[in-house]
Amino acid sequence: MQTDTVLRTFIEYYEERGHRRVTGSTLLPPPGDPVLFTTSGMHPLTPYLEGRPHELGRRLVNVQRCLRTTDVDEVGDPTHLTVFEMLGTWSLGDYEGPQSLEWGYDLLTEGLGIDPGLLHATVFGGDEQVGPDRDSLRVWQERGVPVEQTVEDNWWSNGPAGPCGPDSEIFLWTGDTPPRSTPTGDERWVEVWNHVMMRHRRLPDGSLVPLPQRNVDTGLGVERLAGLLQGRTSVFECDVFTPWRERVPGLWHLDEPSSRLVCDHLRSAMVVVGDGVRPGNTGRGYVLRRLVRRVLTVLWRDDPTRRLGDLPGDLYGHTRDHFGQPTDPDDVRRVLLDEERRFRRLLERGRQVLARPRFRGPLGEEELHYLHDTHGLPRDLVLSLRPQDS
Repeated sequence: MQTDTVLRTFIEYYEERGHRRVTGSTLLPPPGDPVLFTTSGMHPLTPYLEGRPHELGRRLVNVQRCLRTTDVDEVGDPTHLTVFEMLGTWSLGDYEGPQSLEWGYDLLTEGLGIDPGLLHATVFGGDEQVGPDRDSLRVWQERGVPVEQTVEDNWWSNGPAGPCGPDSEIFLWTGDTPPRSTPTGDERWVEVWNHVMMRHRRLPDGSLVPLPQRNVDTGLGVERLAGLLQGRTSVFECDVFTPWRERVPGLWHLDEPSSRLVCDHLRSAMVVVGDGVRPGNTGRGYVLRRLVRRVLTVLWRDDPTRRLGDLPGDLYGHTRDHFGQPTDPDDVRRVLLDEERRFRRLLERGRQVLARPRFRGPLGEEELHYLHDTHGLPRDLVLSLRPQDS
């Protein structure tokens, strides 16, 4: 099942059940949100989860593009992406968790064709503040789906304070043997969908108070789901990365983790630029700059003559079209090439500075601060130029 079909099947399934689609996906969070980028579908909807009426009603569905800076260092493994899309559904004080789980099970098994025997669920087992989630447990038992009860793994929060609640996660078996063990006991159980019963607000002192309404907030990653449905072992093998797999290996010979990083970071940088961000030394601009410079560091590690200008233009267009951005691909390309020129000049200057007698020995914190404040050389750049001395 191709990704476009997955998206269409999901949206239409919930529209048939009274959900209205939220449009206008962007990586930039709404005004007042302290995060740099939208990290989940619920971020733009936080005020409505806390009781504000939504213009589209109490049942919502959407496809939200997200960026998680916490995942940047994990990219290169089979499951992590910097920019990704998330499918989500919401009940804003309407139906409760059991209904959400019933629909979720039916969509996975009937709409998307997943073998019910390959599913496993986890539910909140209760702690000193909130009792066990018996309603979710009953749904899975009635459906014949194995259930594991946990505490920390099945409590969702967006930080130390704010909306939170117990969740029930649905896992798919990816091993080449019959399913065994549980999601906490075997990593071949891969999480595909999280249903959060968002009913509480955690206060700064750690106590819980009820939200004005009882919500359900669900989310699942598009690329991960598509890869699993396509029988792939990595998100980089799903069909949205097909043009990258066809072009990049012939352009630059890289090992698998490096190739994944290059494809992910370049694709992510294109999307970030397409949403209006430009490279800079702080905030969103620094995240973009870091993505581009990590790509160049990997490319130039084996061959300093490699250039982003060699990247085929159709990859820019494919990324723009997939994410539905209005940006001219040539404009995005110019931004990345300009950042490449800046980084090359910075590297040249950095090597000249580090060749001075003062910096020939091991570098301490004082020298690192001086190099940054006086010469504009970030710590990570200095360490990449002098990794054995620092």
